[in-house]
Amino acid sequence: MSVTIVIPARYASTRYPGKPLVELRGASGAAFSLIQRSWMAAKAVSGVDRVLVATDDERIADHATGFGAEVAMTSTACRNGTERCAEVLGQLAPEPEIVVNLQGDAPLTPAWFVEDLIAGLRNAPQAGVATPVLRCSGRMRADLIADRMAGRVGGTTAVFGHDRQALYFSKEVIPFAAGEFGDDDPSPVFHHVGVYAYRPAALRAYSGWDEGQLEKLEGLEQLRFLERGQRVLCVEVQARGRQFWELNNPEDVPRLERMMADMGID
Repeated sequence: MSVTIVIPARYASTRYPGKPLVELRGASGAAFSLIQRSWMAAKAVSGVDRVLVATDDERIADHATGFGAEVAMTSTACRNGTERCAEVLGQLAPEPEIVVNLQGDAPLTPAWFVEDLIAGLRNAPQAGVATPVLRCSGRMRADLIADRMAGRVGGTTAVFGHDRQALYFSKEVIPFAAGEFGDDDPSPVFHHVGVYAYRPAALRAYSGWDEGQLEKLEGLEQLRFLERGQRVLCVEVQARGRQFWELNNPEDVPRLERMMADMGID
């Protein structure tokens, strides 16, 4: 089953303009841009046939070509990464059986997150889209709550049913859970990892739907599937001792750099 990873990247981010070109320093002090680190993470995933950076911005395209990435140019009309992946799908020949959207702000995504996601979609032939979720430790849950209390939009959380089908995604910390959790204790909160695997039919359907009300309110593209009554499979992944965070705000740069230093990632 052929797999293509698409890394959507846009320059005109509302919260963080130019984010894909921001440099992150690793444990040794080596600096690579956010988009290059995301591309490096994608290239580390096994069983993938092709990796592309998808953008509508020449600055990002030139930079990505410079470090060796294949680039697909898309229109400025794309409102989110899923729409950009859908547009790229029309440029791919032969058409892959699975398209993975590895968003360009998650350079710490371990390869096994994506490998487990692909396996999860392959093992659920009825599913058109799947996404990974990671159980939060008490420390990660506390970090998410601290971001919200400070008025920052941090990570996204997910709730799902016994069949692993998503019930909702939110930038609020859900579900509510009374009490405290130790730093290393598991909590009932699941961090939504910003990666998606789609079958081509699901991507084509998505691009034909208007934005949903909840999608607009939360700023979460995956809610369009739920608002249209489409199932989203949540695939639980394991941290295996790795720290994970996404770059959403300028304040996240030192946080990610500390994590890379702690984990010895160059």
